[in-house]
Amino acid sequence: MEPSSVDQLGQPIHLPGPPRRIISLVPSQTELLFDLGLDHEVVGITKFCVHPSSWFEKKTKIGGTKDFRFDRIDELTPELIIGNKEENDREGIALLKAKYPVWMSDVTTLEDALNMIQALGAITQKESSATRIQERIRDAFDDLAIKSPRRVLYLIWKSPWMGAGKNTFIHSMLEQIGLVNCLQEERYPELTEQTIRNLSPDLVLLSSEPYPFRQKHVGLLQQLIPSAQISLVDGEMFSWYGSRLMQAPSYFNSLAF
Repeated sequence: MEPSSVDQLGQPIHLPGPPRRIISLVPSQTELLFDLGLDHEVVGITKFCVHPSSWFEKKTKIGGTKDFRFDRIDELTPELIIGNKEENDREGIALLKAKYPVWMSDVTTLEDALNMIQALGAITQKESSATRIQERIRDAFDDLAIKSPRRVLYLIWKSPWMGAGKNTFIHSMLEQIGLVNCLQEERYPELTEQTIRNLSPDLVLLSSEPYPFRQKHVGLLQQLIPSAQISLVDGEMFSWYGSRLMQAPSYFNSLAF
């Protein structure tokens, strides 16, 4: 029977059989494929797919999440490519869709993430593993300790400063914790130093990715907004929407704010 699926962009995907040669274009979904129990079926990943480390060391790298090595992709002859609307280059995805089945996720909420996990479990014939992961994520979020509703600014980049606004998965994680995102714009707006001052957040979270914020950046922000609490945080826990969500709530509970 031919496996079929509709991806999270509403596009139908038809496969001649269970996909035996898969390329993943997104780090968090690469980790999910591993946790679903796949291994040799995944033949290509990006240079940012650092989890699991064993795959990062041995799997073929097909470039980054936005700059694909189309020659390597063609050499791998994929039967399924798995990408994401936000993280991957739109033009590059269009070129891949002209040649290969491409399943695209679109994740901005926890429920979107859970639906993505179930869908990829179905299309790779790992339904029971997907259900187990879903249950563990739901149980973990049931144990989440809600923080006080402080106004938070979550920064993802410097030069220019950029923050996570509404309609992002990071925003949904902040809401899960109980924090109030002080950025009202959608997606990832650029911010001037004056804008940051005017926002006057109670709390600033400096993400470890995509920009590698360090302790020295805490001092820079403290000069801009002396009254704010400024903390370095693990960006994977706030922005990876695959099986890492099993670990995220315990990490959130450990944060001192």
